[in-house]
Amino acid sequence: MRGNEQIRRMTAAGNSEHLAEFLQQLTPHVRARLLAELERLHLLGEDIPHSESLIAALRAEFRNTGPNHYRAGNPSRFFFEPLEPVLVNGAPERTNSGQIARGSLGPIWSLITEKLLPSMADGYVESARKVIAVNNQAEARRLAEAFQNKVVTYLDGVLTTDEGRATVRGGIEFYTSSHATFDDLQKMLRVMHGRHELAEFARALPTKITGLEGDHLARMLDLLNALRARRAEMIPFALVVIGSRLDRPWQLMHLATRPAASRAADRIAAMPYSAAVSMVLDQIDDRRLMLVDALKHNRIPHAKEILAEIHEIDAAMRKSIALDGTDWGKRLQELMAAVDASLDAEIDSIPSDHQHLVHVLETFRLHKSSHGRLGQLVGKGRDVLTGWWHAASV
Repeated sequence: MRGNEQIRRMTAAGNSEHLAEFLQQLTPHVRARLLAELERLHLLGEDIPHSESLIAALRAEFRNTGPNHYRAGNPSRFFFEPLEPVLVNGAPERTNSGQIARGSLGPIWSLITEKLLPSMADGYVESARKVIAVNNQAEARRLAEAFQNKVVTYLDGVLTTDEGRATVRGGIEFYTSSHATFDDLQKMLRVMHGRHELAEFARALPTKITGLEGDHLARMLDLLNALRARRAEMIPFALVVIGSRLDRPWQLMHLATRPAASRAADRIAAMPYSAAVSMVLDQIDDRRLMLVDALKHNRIPHAKEILAEIHEIDAAMRKSIALDGTDWGKRLQELMAAVDASLDAEIDSIPSDHQHLVHVLETFRLHKSSHGRLGQLVGKGRDVLTGWWHAASV
């Protein structure tokens, strides 16, 4: 997929007839890649004018007839099954060291099956489809593991040289403009190496962790220590698995702050699971994008909940870590400023004569607002309401 500027030029005109004609000139494979690229840019929070109708048209095309690699009955789903606990729906550029973007799986699968190991892939897909058709999932998983081993062996060899890495990177860039997908491929390889240990770790966890304190915290630390002794490279992925099961995901940082028994950032950073702190900081930026999306679609109560979560994370970090003068502190400050800027942008975009927003805005109440921005939203709603009543009484 070529540069993003081409997509912006194509959608900027907003002419649905021209867009339809353009799409018909593309092959189904290229249209599928275009959809993946548009969705990736959307997940990054990029605003591409007039792209909504294009995405809707492409999704309608591929929802039922297009290449959906990850339906329950597809061989690729069994191949990628070990990655499921660490897959996220964000763009590859936004994944942390323990996450893999679900959107990276398509380009990776295409690379493996079309460029790297096409003959082996054809054999696997043909055999897997037969056993899947008769619902023999045990055999489907056995075939998938055999193919996983072949892919891992191949990538272990080719990625050891600069030439091999360049070949694989170039192969991925044929299917997506996201350079971060190559990083996801490398993370996939690490997970495949430790897939059995990671699966065992995940099975030992509660399906829902209501709080990372006391016995729960001690149990998590014991499990992490055991995994670190066997496969230390699995720790970032294990942290992501724990975070996904926490009722309050920001408590993940307790795995670093509690053992440190100190608020000193340098001591916390020296803890084995200090990566949890950066992962919690990532949660703020993830929620910022969720907040912007909620505000754009007038889902104000949901936006209120998201902002409350952001401030809960901010307060918890400041309470647990002495952040002044630290990289963590600098990043937290930048993230909260970005949240504030996003709220500013949404406030400025609301026309003062939109009375239909008044009721929605009046529900937008939060004592701990971001430097008063939610208060300004409510205040703007009140101003509109006052003006409306004044006009109605004249």
